[in-house]
Amino acid sequence: MFIDYVNSPLGMIECASSNLGLRHVIFCGDEIKPKNKNHITQTSIQQLTEYFSGMRNAFTVPLDPIGTAFQQQVWASLGVIPFGETRSYLDIAKQVDRPKGAQAVGGANGRNPISIIVPCHRVVASNGALTGYAGGIERKLWLLKHEGINVKDSRENTQLDIKNVITKRQSKTQYLK
Repeated sequence: MFIDYVNSPLGMIECASSNLGLRHVIFCGDEIKPKNKNHITQTSIQQLTEYFSGMRNAFTVPLDPIGTAFQQQVWASLGVIPFGETRSYLDIAKQVDRPKGAQAVGGANGRNPISIIVPCHRVVASNGALTGYAGGIERKLWLLKHEGINVKDSRENTQLDIKNVITKRQSKTQYLK
């Protein structure tokens, strides 16, 4: 496994790859492992840096996530959500031919190992409300606003503080070990 890091406005991000493509991109907080770079991790870091600086809105780095067939299908659907747009869990469920599977889509979405590049942050509730995000709802809100997406204001959104999550490891990543 190859590993490298990029410091972002949302905290440190760990990029890990096989020889074939990215395995995970996660907000790692203060949990840093020794670097072991390859061309895929270096490309992902370059592209993420461009994304955060506003110079990139699509990623071309090869992917190699590990997941079930259903998860892979959901993640592929996430990958085609355009920059600056959102989809609902129900939209994705219909896209993967599981019209009653919005909750299952939510589970697969939450286990997406390639944050930002596979844009699970672009999935919202059918009513447009923000829902959970493994990297923290603060990061999801920041990413959506960074992409120019109008987010429904709520009492919860106005109380979010990005400083609360920057040093924290993304939740739900124990399955990556």
